[in-house]
Amino acid sequence: MRVSPRTHRVPLAAPLLETRLNGLAPHRQGKVRDIYDVDDALLMIATDRISAFDYVLGSGIPDKGKVLTQLSAFWFDKTRDIVPNHVLETDVRRYPRELGQYADVLAGRSMLVRKTSPVPVECVARGYLSGSGWRDYVATGAVCGVRLPPGLRESDRLPEPIFTPATKATSGHDVNISETDAGRLIGAKLIEKLRSLTMALYAFGAAHADRCGILMADTKFEFGLTPDGEILLIDEVMTPDSSRYWPKDQYNPGRAQPSFDKQFVRDYLEQIRWNKQPPVPSLPNDVVARTREKYLEAFRRLSGRELD
Repeated sequence: MRVSPRTHRVPLAAPLLETRLNGLAPHRQGKVRDIYDVDDALLMIATDRISAFDYVLGSGIPDKGKVLTQLSAFWFDKTRDIVPNHVLETDVRRYPRELGQYADVLAGRSMLVRKTSPVPVECVARGYLSGSGWRDYVATGAVCGVRLPPGLRESDRLPEPIFTPATKATSGHDVNISETDAGRLIGAKLIEKLRSLTMALYAFGAAHADRCGILMADTKFEFGLTPDGEILLIDEVMTPDSSRYWPKDQYNPGRAQPSFDKQFVRDYLEQIRWNKQPPVPSLPNDVVARTREKYLEAFRRLSGRELD
């Protein structure tokens, strides 16, 4: 796919790239989310920032943060019978009084959540062979220590979904590790429980997506522990940022697949031969508009409704 590097004038609302909430203590800022302490809870705000190749780009994608928040809220609600989650409230009208002055910023892109101790292992489920899993398979015939049949092609459906945990290196990259190594980090009993929850969540999400004409090739979950040891599903859930979603009617194994995420962004950055080092580029309006529409399409198809 070739993306034109020329900027087309597309009328889009300005993206929200940063937040400043006076009087609130910043807790942490990620590539996409700004998190604040609010009494005994956390306020998570999904901005419209977009990252690629481990850098936040100079342009945002309007409404991307709303898609991430509202799709996560959809999945949190649908999966609460599998595992409890950290969501306390998503309706800004029910937020603490001091947040009322920021209602316009927070509406649709924020949630109040319980504080937990995040488990330092990302729990990844893969149903198809793609991304870093494909690269590992080509090199070793296995993914995260899980031996796979010979002769598989890129994007092939796996004989059965597999659990492939990952951790973060200091550079911010995801580093695939084996379940045994993950057990050494957090304990064998805990990783066994998280494996079971991960595979149950993936099975539920993939079945729902399939009914919506979408293949969920893989997805990652994050979990946190309460002071009394309860496991909660946290962060974001089965969004285009944390999942590899493919249109079912275009599935054709043996190559990379079109996807509902940053595909247009990556294609453009490769086309302009960015060296993946600062200074970071901005995106032309046509790339921004097409990427926004992919996020919105994924939301509509999976949730069955329009964005608030």
